[in-house]
Amino acid sequence: MEILKSSQLDKAAELLRKGEVVAFPTETVYGLGVIYDNKEAYDKLVKVKRRPPFKPFTLMLADVEDVEKYAELNDVAKSLVKNFMPGQFTMITTAKAGLPKWCISDIGRVGIRIADYDLIRDLIRKTGKPLLVPSANRAGEEPGTTAQQVADTFGDEFPAVVDGKTVSNLPSTVVMVEDKYTHIFREGAITMDQIKKVISKE
Repeated sequence: MEILKSSQLDKAAELLRKGEVVAFPTETVYGLGVIYDNKEAYDKLVKVKRRPPFKPFTLMLADVEDVEKYAELNDVAKSLVKNFMPGQFTMITTAKAGLPKWCISDIGRVGIRIADYDLIRDLIRKTGKPLLVPSANRAGEEPGTTAQQVADTFGDEFPAVVDGKTVSNLPSTVVMVEDKYTHIFREGAITMDQIKKVISKE
């Protein structure tokens, strides 16, 4: 596995466009990424992650303006996007029609995240499409927080990891918006109280 410098994002983006898995830092932990609409790339990610294929990966976007291209947003969801994206926040909501079936759950939901990290947003823009991004670890293990940890864990299972710094070392907060109901699945750096304050206004 090659450890790429942050100045080598063009090379990382080229690998992603070719359907390869690439690891990179986010503001939480390291992530593994593949281009979202390539089934072979998705299958590689499932194999590397050692994760059941029926559990979808989060769709990571570069810009807030893109969220409604991939997800249906009610008023609560729009408020959560406005208040917490970009940020350490993942929102699960109804997927827009046309997303590949491997990107959505069996009940038609998609997880959306926009990292508050210019390196990753630049990488997605250079790639030209959103990425499917879980944390950089095998299922059941702790996520990597450095490029070297990722390289040591995965060896030559995929070609490259981008070097950089994570910040909080906590996974993102995960919230599902369903009609009038909001479920907080995982609390991270963004707290339940912060989310409830936004929801209460709606």
